[in-house]
Amino acid sequence: MSLLKKFKEKSTEPDDKGVLHLGGEKLEKELGRNIEIIEQIFKDDETLIKREFENQKDNKVKCCALFFDGMIDNRIINESVIQPIIANTGLSKNDETIDEILSQVIATNSVEKSGNLDEISQGLLHGDTVLLVDGSSSAIIINTKGWQTRAITEPDNEKGLRGPREGFTEALLINLSLIRRKILTPDLKFKFRTFGTRSNTKACICYLDSLVDKEVLDELNRRLDKIEIDGVLDVNYIVELIKDSQMSPFKTIGVSERPDVIASKLLEGRVAIILDGTPVVLTVPYLFIENFQANDDYYLNFYFASIGRFLRILGFLMTISIPAVYMSFTTYHREMIPTDLALSIMEAHQGVPFPTIVECVIMLVLFEIIRETGLRMPTNIGQALSIVGALVIGQAAVDAKFISAPMVIVVAVTAITGLINPKVKGAVVTLRFLFLFASAMLGIYGYAFACIGLLIHLFSMKSFGVIYTSQISSYKFQEFKDNVFRASWEYMITRPIFVKKNIVRKK
Repeated sequence: MSLLKKFKEKSTEPDDKGVLHLGGEKLEKELGRNIEIIEQIFKDDETLIKREFENQKDNKVKCCALFFDGMIDNRIINESVIQPIIANTGLSKNDETIDEILSQVIATNSVEKSGNLDEISQGLLHGDTVLLVDGSSSAIIINTKGWQTRAITEPDNEKGLRGPREGFTEALLINLSLIRRKILTPDLKFKFRTFGTRSNTKACICYLDSLVDKEVLDELNRRLDKIEIDGVLDVNYIVELIKDSQMSPFKTIGVSERPDVIASKLLEGRVAIILDGTPVVLTVPYLFIENFQANDDYYLNFYFASIGRFLRILGFLMTISIPAVYMSFTTYHREMIPTDLALSIMEAHQGVPFPTIVECVIMLVLFEIIRETGLRMPTNIGQALSIVGALVIGQAAVDAKFISAPMVIVVAVTAITGLINPKVKGAVVTLRFLFLFASAMLGIYGYAFACIGLLIHLFSMKSFGVIYTSQISSYKFQEFKDNVFRASWEYMITRPIFVKKNIVRKK
């Protein structure tokens, strides 16, 4: 029975997981049948383009180029594939025709010969062109990728005062080239993987072979091997499936859209995961102190960088603590407030129908609603809405005695200090309410218990086998040089503590 008949008799539909099983079938030697086989695999897909042609000297040399419209560069196909075959005067039909075309005619930099239908199908789906030759049971898979991509621009979420202005795009190979330009060494390794049984999204594991901790790399590969999902459209699909401490509000996997940041992480011995179709790149392991590090810290003088980092840490502590401490003092420990301030707060609260805890929750929730609305609206409208909404609603609530004026000030300071460090936005929102409710029940003791619980949680976490707080719990200077404050480059001469091969930085 011919291969074409077998394809027509059996279903070519994907299974429940979206995988099309072709059973390692091979092509036949007749051109017409091979075309029908590929068309049968991609039936009802009208973007599959078929271009049949023959050699002008020997019309027995018949070929067919198949590709998906919009996935290829037409110039490459026309000038490097079709035209050379048509115009070549040395071709004749024989058993070696396809090898002659492969080695002497096609003028592209990446070609592969294969008769396996699985490889041919994957090549077409990834933007390659498949060339079929009459009389051959193999095909030539030609790299003709040429779809449109977004220009390389600076990421909006990671703008810097100084340093490079490049950002990743949605194209995997472009992102790899941006990293390769930063680290010019054969020690830089790229290993490709595919995720999603239906989406077949390509990804790349990137690391420096002499610096990476092989245990971290093996653990990452072990977790990635367990991923079973229909489609992976963004790195967050992967993050939720492989992260440590699934229920923790803190990130245990780093993300960035800047090639310089990823390059610096690789130089510290980390592993990067780059996914096709998204400009966000993952890094592991990820430590707690990285939440407060910014790319500008390493492009500015270390004095100013240290001040900025200290303010980000202080802002994190303030934004989760201010509502809870205010709640504790005004409800349980009024004797700890200066008399004049206590009288002012009591006077402002007269006429307000709600207790302090209800006031605080209402204002915090209202702020989150305004912030979320501003993010989802168009840029110009969102900024105006956030400013006008906060001013108008806050002033009207105070005038109507719905909310007290001190509470508006408390929530405003809490909101501002929360915006100083967007990396911990999710954790901040969660901890803010947990600390508030703990203080509402037990006063300052509830706040103290919440702080202790937070410390226990942080010190018990790991990221791919590395202790989450390893760099801030060390007492050695070389392991503390880039934590709360950044030391001068003169003193930053060793890798982070999680790199077992603690190689001294070359001067």
